[in-house]
Amino acid sequence: MKKDATAPLYEVPDLAALDFDPFLREALQAEPVIRIRLPHGAPGECWLATQYDAVRFVTSDPRFSRDIVGQPLPSMNRYLIPLDRAVSFVDPPNHTRIRSVVSSAFNRFGTAALRPRAQAVLDQLIDSMIAAGPPADLVQHVTSPFPMHVIGAVLGVPEADRPRLRTWANTVLTRPKDEAGVERARQAREEVRSSFRGLVRERRLQPQDDLLSELAAAADSGRIEEEEVLALAMLMGINGWHAVRNHTSNMVYCLLTDDHLKSRLRSDPQAVPAAVEELLRWIPHKHGVGQARIATEDVEVGGVLIRRGEAVYVSYVAANWDERCYPEPHRIDIDRQGPPQLAFGHGPHHCLAPLLARMEAELLLTTLLTRLPDLRLATDPENVPWQKDVLIRGPEALPVTW
Repeated sequence: MKKDATAPLYEVPDLAALDFDPFLREALQAEPVIRIRLPHGAPGECWLATQYDAVRFVTSDPRFSRDIVGQPLPSMNRYLIPLDRAVSFVDPPNHTRIRSVVSSAFNRFGTAALRPRAQAVLDQLIDSMIAAGPPADLVQHVTSPFPMHVIGAVLGVPEADRPRLRTWANTVLTRPKDEAGVERARQAREEVRSSFRGLVRERRLQPQDDLLSELAAAADSGRIEEEEVLALAMLMGINGWHAVRNHTSNMVYCLLTDDHLKSRLRSDPQAVPAAVEELLRWIPHKHGVGQARIATEDVEVGGVLIRRGEAVYVSYVAANWDERCYPEPHRIDIDRQGPPQLAFGHGPHHCLAPLLARMEAELLLTTLLTRLPDLRLATDPENVPWQKDVLIRGPEALPVTW
């Protein structure tokens, strides 16, 4: 799409179940980067990268900056409640410095060490659901508490505080519709910040074997600033539950509505890791687009010239459905050959803990298939309720029986 053409408005509606966004489907057929208008924020146009190669380029090229706090930009959200000093808004080398403080907790060794503990938590949750009897809400019993227990244990959030963290995460990651919603989100942000500030203070007095103790020690040694500690803890606590809760709930929904997929994984449990990767590619997990980048100089992307100072958004959801990389992208194919999926992002700002999220998904699917081979929806798929106005899509509940 040429810059002098009228840019289409991208309004980002709530879509049914896991339907793919028709705007993104059409954008994928255009140029690698197109001009769009967003309904909120500063008036004017911005760029949207959708094709796989363009998304990878924009997200890894240092000429596109995420240091945009305070800049007026077109936005898909009427109200923005950014996390102050969040690593998402910091460019390297400071971005690299901040991430390095927690990288060991989420590498292969850290994730492998956590696996038995996560399996034990998952087994207990499934035991409780079985004891309660069918029908049961799998979200309530398993896919919501499981990642909260895992990230809570990693960080060192006391069990008594985890329900509040879940409530705060729901509030912060739901798009406010009015000033009252904005105020609720601001209050939730301040409450979670205050909670983590208190926990960090406790860890200074009595260190434990958890990530909050490591963050406190890193701040005391000067590796990271106090406000960066709080922003990082909030980011991990909120997203470590919310994103995984929705990712895994979506995967189970796919499993229970796709007989071929369920049959394949029942007969071939070793295929679960490949299934997780394909489902991460296939599931359109995000509503709309995320955070913008600003071009710090003129840059050509896929034959399109982006001028210095212009805002660029990317869609990982669209890139994961780029048929140039994934033939028949609408089809779930766990034997698919192709480049790595981008559900966890790309470049310096990729997800902090993709190995942990993969591990949780693999454990969940494998354990459900093993322990509840007859698990099925207790209602028609069209009756499954879905969350509204959330940044990451997912079912509100999954009524199941077995």
